[in-house]
Amino acid sequence: MLDLSLKEKHAVVCGSTQGIGLAIAELFAAQGATITLMARDAGKMEQIVRKLPNSEDQNHDFIAVDFNDTAALSEVLKKEHNRLSTATILVNNSGGPPAGTVRGAQPDDFRIAFERHLIASQLLTEAIVPAMIREEFGRIINIISTSVKSPIPGLGVSNTIRGAVASWAKTLAGELGPFGITVNNVLPGATSTERLQSIIENKANKLRLSSSIVREEMIEEIPARRFADAREIAAAVAFLASREAGYINGINLPVDGGRLTCL
Repeated sequence: MLDLSLKEKHAVVCGSTQGIGLAIAELFAAQGATITLMARDAGKMEQIVRKLPNSEDQNHDFIAVDFNDTAALSEVLKKEHNRLSTATILVNNSGGPPAGTVRGAQPDDFRIAFERHLIASQLLTEAIVPAMIREEFGRIINIISTSVKSPIPGLGVSNTIRGAVASWAKTLAGELGPFGITVNNVLPGATSTERLQSIIENKANKLRLSSSIVREEMIEEIPARRFADAREIAAAVAFLASREAGYINGINLPVDGGRLTCL
């Protein structure tokens, strides 16, 4: 029988106040894990912690930090060393860079995105991997984008940075595999989140079309003929976090309803 329980596991879930990150935190908690939420909004996280599924052996908490400020993140990780010393599951997840073409993007646009997505993930990994090595079990799961396999027009900075994160993760998978630690990337397709709505509205304004027309055109590109629910992305992440996925390492897993045309 397939065992996807995360009972007695401690998971750090980043970007967990909305969308995919929140769906992952909720599902992990339902599977028995203790959750540490990480995001900017302490007020939202406090409310979420109260609502997460909870049993006697779960003790959910949160750490407020801005991933755009990696110097502050580094200090927070030092301060919270003891609290994170039992974490063996890390979900790296953060809001994507603003839409726009590569041409015209400013150097700071790339620097900010690089700090938020790659440097922050590196700092979190360095802080948590010692516990994974000690337990001979670890799961690092990065929420990236299908742009890793096929760049998305109009998301120039995002395409660039997401690709860098994917290569970082693949390298890390080889380094950590001998310790019972897996590193994988989940590539969500169009998912019903606030970010998707923002992308639709930006494209509609640029093309001088209604949002509903842009939405329908996007759906027509997806064989499943719908956008994903955030909980469907979370389900893929939950499997990769389980012991059952111990021999899956260093992959890019699209969860996109079949939209990608490449293998």
